[in-house]
Amino acid sequence: MKVTANGIQIEVDDVGGKERPVVLLIMGLGMQLIAWPDQLVEALVESGFRVVRHDNRDIGLSQGFDEVPPANLVWQGIRQRLGLRVRSAYTLQDMAADSIGVLDALEIESAHVIGASMGGMIAQRVAATAPHRVTSLVSIMSSSGARNLPGPRADVAAALFRRPASNDETALVTHSLGLVRLISSPAYRQDEGAQVSRITRALRRAYRPTGVARQMLAVGADLGREEELRKICSPTLVLHGDADPLVPIACGMDTAARIPGAQFIAVPGMGHDLPPQVVDILLKYVVPFLKSAEDRA
Repeated sequence: MKVTANGIQIEVDDVGGKERPVVLLIMGLGMQLIAWPDQLVEALVESGFRVVRHDNRDIGLSQGFDEVPPANLVWQGIRQRLGLRVRSAYTLQDMAADSIGVLDALEIESAHVIGASMGGMIAQRVAATAPHRVTSLVSIMSSSGARNLPGPRADVAAALFRRPASNDETALVTHSLGLVRLISSPAYRQDEGAQVSRITRALRRAYRPTGVARQMLAVGADLGREEELRKICSPTLVLHGDADPLVPIACGMDTAARIPGAQFIAVPGMGHDLPPQVVDILLKYVVPFLKSAEDRA
């Protein structure tokens, strides 16, 4: 269903029942709400939570910003390395306001907020700027945004800027599968047929490469969040794989170090994905953490 959030149309999925404590899931760069594994959503519902997830702006079935062509990514990357401001159509703070707007539209007073990758950055912004709306914060395979942190492995960085051979479905699936292979968890390899099925499902639901580019620029333009993290007063859990080639584990460690009282968990063998075995590991930490935070609230 679509709701009006922060003045724009956002696609939302809402399961579990209205009388339950809410978990708001925020997904990462270019990823749709269906990228949250059903296994994770079902486990949270079985644990007594209402689960709300949404397509971020410019992706999936939410409102796009195609009237604002993305700036040149290579040139903006050079500006970032030179310490100059990256030009973006919108900011991660705007995207945080979208997430808060989803809660408003559903008349939800507060929620446990879980974000993965870029979604973790957005979740951090939500917790820093609207603490009364956040029962707890879980940041998964994300970063504080501090400029001294390591970036993606060289081959992964190159793959992010590589274009598909064409726009036919086979080429797009092959292109996406190449990146997925690079960032996947080395200790928990997924069945390739299942990966192809998930990629194909996402492409058929929505294919919006210019939206991905605008989101990438929003991440690059997000300055000063590392200092904002000190304002977070919600119970916080930071989870990060020790084999993440896209967002190295130092980024997660730095996030936890900057948030007062945050708990940090390193997941051995986890890369930058959510295969079934990793979801099982995360749930062992996340569910007790959410219940403890709910009891305290």
